[in-house]
Amino acid sequence: MKERLSEEAIAMRVAKELNDGEYVNLGFGIGSMVPNFIAEEKTIIFHSENGALGYGRVLTLDEAEQMDYNFINAGAQYLSPKPGMSIFDIAEAFDAIRVGRVSTTVLGALQVSEKGDLANWSADPNAPIGNIGGAMDMPIGAGRVIVGMTHTTKENKFKIVKKCSLPLTAPECVNIIVTDVAVIEVSDDGLVLREFLPGWTIEEIQKITEPRMIISPDIKEMELI
Repeated sequence: MKERLSEEAIAMRVAKELNDGEYVNLGFGIGSMVPNFIAEEKTIIFHSENGALGYGRVLTLDEAEQMDYNFINAGAQYLSPKPGMSIFDIAEAFDAIRVGRVSTTVLGALQVSEKGDLANWSADPNAPIGNIGGAMDMPIGAGRVIVGMTHTTKENKFKIVKKCSLPLTAPECVNIIVTDVAVIEVSDDGLVLREFLPGWTIEEIQKITEPRMIISPDIKEMELI
């Protein structure tokens, strides 16, 4: 089996997509790792829907003495505080998203369609509406949506699909997909392959991507730093 990026490496590549001065909401999993890979010259103001703004990286188990249960993200991971960091209730956190004060959101996905439809709240194709939580607020309220995920399921089935078979979180909202083998942009003309993991060919990535991709004229190998 060919080598793929780890979740940490996907988060590292996602970090390169963020611009200096952005307000960025981070979802569970891969998204929550992104603060640990921000370049020193960038200032990114991270937002968590449980009510934290302007925090630093996620603390490791080796830093247990610094952990404060007041400073956690939506995934219950301990955060390092930064000067100017603020804590508020979840209602205010979602208000910030709903009124468009968040520049970008980074989240995971179960499926993304060729039109940028997002399915990330239930793996059950017959799931009833309900128990979706706030999953729909971030992709609808944020100005830009970046998905960080593995390119295929554990069974090597498509996650980048022509049409989502799982319940949608939000339609036509995804802008960038960063996977363990590629960086793909969602455009009006379709999915554009921008970068590929060294050791992989374009043909190999196409085989694990259901929609036909457009090859960027500026396509290049993925760089993490």
